[in-house]
Amino acid sequence: MATNTYVPHAAGYVDNEGVKIVSSRFQYEDSYTLERSLSTGGYEGMKKTLRMQPAEVAAVVKDAVLLGRGGAGFPAGVKWGFMPPVWPRYLVVNGDESEPGTYKDRLLMERDPHQLIEGCIIACFALGLNTCFLYVRGEMPVAQERIAEALNDAYAAGLVGKNIDGTDVSIDIVLHWGAGAYIVGEETALIESLEGNRGMPRLKPPFFPAAKGLYMKPTIVNNVETLANLPWIITNGAANFKEYGSEKSPGTRLLAISGHVKRPGVYEVEQGRVSFRELFYGHNFCGGIKDDNDLKMFIPGGGSAPWFFEEQLDLLLEAGDVGPAGSMLGSGAIVVMDHTTDAVKACLRVVRFFARESCGKCTPCREGTSWEEKILQRILDGHGRPEDIDLLLEVGANISPSPYPVAAAPESGLEAVPFPPKQTTICPLGPSSVAPITSAIRRFRPEFEAKIAAVSPVGAGA
Repeated sequence: MATNTYVPHAAGYVDNEGVKIVSSRFQYEDSYTLERSLSTGGYEGMKKTLRMQPAEVAAVVKDAVLLGRGGAGFPAGVKWGFMPPVWPRYLVVNGDESEPGTYKDRLLMERDPHQLIEGCIIACFALGLNTCFLYVRGEMPVAQERIAEALNDAYAAGLVGKNIDGTDVSIDIVLHWGAGAYIVGEETALIESLEGNRGMPRLKPPFFPAAKGLYMKPTIVNNVETLANLPWIITNGAANFKEYGSEKSPGTRLLAISGHVKRPGVYEVEQGRVSFRELFYGHNFCGGIKDDNDLKMFIPGGGSAPWFFEEQLDLLLEAGDVGPAGSMLGSGAIVVMDHTTDAVKACLRVVRFFARESCGKCTPCREGTSWEEKILQRILDGHGRPEDIDLLLEVGANISPSPYPVAAAPESGLEAVPFPPKQTTICPLGPSSVAPITSAIRRFRPEFEAKIAAVSPVGAGA
């Protein structure tokens, strides 16, 4: 891997001078303009695409093994192949980034919207469709405004719309602003929202989007960063893309690092070639734990991921390493917590988020997440009961059944965390609330017991 030098940049991005596939224009203050895009190779991948056959474009993406960057990590080219020969068909871009700790897609939309638009055109051409819906989270006004401006400029330049770049290809991109619901990050809930309904997940089966998606037509839902990779892949080829990263996880990915590190921010790193230890302590990355404190725990893939600890620091940033160890890279959000962190408070903060973002469609999630929040709050308020710890685990097991009986679950490590989560709900939101509880109790049970044993509310909340 290339030696990197830390260079800070605006809007949370950190230029560590490694290979740049999706963040190459972030160094420019006007990176979001059409002029900057065109002067740095923008839309060249799209123009090359329009001279190819759709099947050829799809084959290049499949050969590149472009894994989805939204959380599941499913190969984009394989996903595209699930669409039946039914028209009309649609592409939906999931820009509803809202996993706790995640903000890399927001930067992509704010700093380089033309790269995303180009990726949308490439995907639409490969899929043989002429309409794309770009769904952007409600709390991202800068991203919304810059994408709207970029679309206007691209339409005016003939790069989107009818007869793109003088060809007989016509593709429209519709920008849709969300209302700020976390659950709409789930692809079927996003489709419901696009249709004007309340954002609630659909049952799968039968509502797999590739078969029955938007308006009950075949639909591919791709993440912002996934599509942002397409211009580079088409321009440079699948073989060059696979020169970076590892064999199982080619290319780079953006990682949003927050919490107790000296240099938080978004980093573009090669997959499978950097460990958590190098990312947290490397002088070219985060530069160490804040105030030179000791690491206590970290969340490797957004708020829904089971926690990791010091013994997992040497795992590589690759699903093949992280998954078998009991967690996930998920949405590319890593939250670092040092030894001063109150594990019970940290657990409550994450659980409260999921409790308040539940859509309420499934009883175990609607009721269970609220119970989890109330029990944790009771413990922190100094009114906890000794049985509350096992009660938390029992409630969690009813949302996401554990492979271990509550009383027999191991006292340390992540083996007691049901991962990948089993669930009694339509979508994984409910099980997401169980991950921090199980992680915290198995590792830091004495902290829970100490708060329960405290003699006053003041002491309990310290």
